[in-house]
Amino acid sequence: MSIQSLGVGSGLDLESLVQQLLSAERGPKLQRLNRQESALEAEISAVGQVKSKLSEFEDALKALQDVNNLSGREPTIENPSENISPFTATPGNDAVPGNYQIAVTQLASGSRVETAEALNGGFASADDVVLSAGSADLTFKIGDSGDEFTISIAAGTTLSELRDQINADENNFGVNVNVINTGTTDGGTRLVFSSDVTGDGNDLKIINTNNNAELNRISTTDSSETATYLTPVINAQNAIASIDGIEVQSDTNTFENAIQSIRFDVSQLSEKDASDNPIASTLTVGFDVEGLEENIRTFVDKYNQLYDELDRLSSYGATEDDPDGPLAGDATVRGILSGLSNLLSGNVAESELGGLFSLGVELTIDGRLEIGSTDFGLGTGTERLENALQDNFDDIAVLFNSDDGIANRLLAFTEEFTQSSGILSSRENSIKTQQDNVADDRERFEIRMQSFEQTLRARYLSLDSTVAQLQNTGNALFAALQGLN
Repeated sequence: MSIQSLGVGSGLDLESLVQQLLSAERGPKLQRLNRQESALEAEISAVGQVKSKLSEFEDALKALQDVNNLSGREPTIENPSENISPFTATPGNDAVPGNYQIAVTQLASGSRVETAEALNGGFASADDVVLSAGSADLTFKIGDSGDEFTISIAAGTTLSELRDQINADENNFGVNVNVINTGTTDGGTRLVFSSDVTGDGNDLKIINTNNNAELNRISTTDSSETATYLTPVINAQNAIASIDGIEVQSDTNTFENAIQSIRFDVSQLSEKDASDNPIASTLTVGFDVEGLEENIRTFVDKYNQLYDELDRLSSYGATEDDPDGPLAGDATVRGILSGLSNLLSGNVAESELGGLFSLGVELTIDGRLEIGSTDFGLGTGTERLENALQDNFDDIAVLFNSDDGIANRLLAFTEEFTQSSGILSSRENSIKTQQDNVADDRERFEIRMQSFEQTLRARYLSLDSTVAQLQNTGNALFAALQGLN
């Protein structure tokens, strides 16, 4: 900040001199602060990249910890034709691989109750009143299942209003009511009750709770559940299928453990042959070899990406012209690489495979992983991987995911660095503190430079004034001498 324009009195270029002195004082310090800031910014960015790559590698490890990814079973269904798919299958991870002949002969359904035709005491239209006076209750119930709700009907309630009331009841467990207009005088309008509760014995009961005679037309029984009014036109029924010729039933369209550890959901009846016999579909349950191999190869790829990034960040330039990595020679990064290498080359006592080598995964001389092509007398890496997937499928889960498994050990190691209170987070916090200190240094330096500039300007302003006075005195003397001549 200028105090006063320098050199005005003396005519000397004092402003330029001050700027040169300021630059000489400012330059070295600014360069040092800039270098510090740049180095810290590069370091914290590099630490962030390390965390990011470690997190990506951890995702691959967590996939190998997922039992569904390690021990998955793959179902294949062959149907007699493409037009009908009677069921889908979901095998558990301990399902026994094999082939099963399955035919669906009956789907589970709920019951259906209809009011009588108008000719037989039913209703003529949707506007017919179901209760002329007072109020009364209807209770909807499914056997002894505990599914139950009650509605209260007011005098003057019409057929269509009753439909809406039942469908909207918040305790309705799955009773759907419709009004069907037959279009004939004899048929009139019929109230249809459909229950979503499936399975033999789960017929819908509509109880005339107060034994109101008018409500007998829309009830199946009285309050004691001994009378019979309406009867189901469709009874609730089980789903029925045959598995290798053995009949199995379920009260829903889902069969749980009819085949141990395999669930299948039925949605259509199986096709029938010319003799009206159902044609079975073939369910084949095998190991999900393709899915597990993909997870293993992803593990290898993610590790190599992590290794390459850490190596790039921590390496010195090959020549003087090549820049060093932002974490060149960094002990933390080298510790990560060393620790990972040791864990990858270790054995797992609980696993028959023992280690990654038996799985075809090898640690190369440069520290990366590969599914090798060299035959060490036990087959190439690809051959060992294929053999393990075929002959030791379930043991691969033990190799990675037992208490001392490779994935568990690696994840426990990497989380020491990636957790919010881990080593890398502490490193980031330390760098941020250093950045704050540099910012404070810069602020203090700027204040000092302002003081230094004020001092310089004060000095040279005094010089400017002195020189100006001397020049004025000289000019006066020179003029006086000329006057004498």
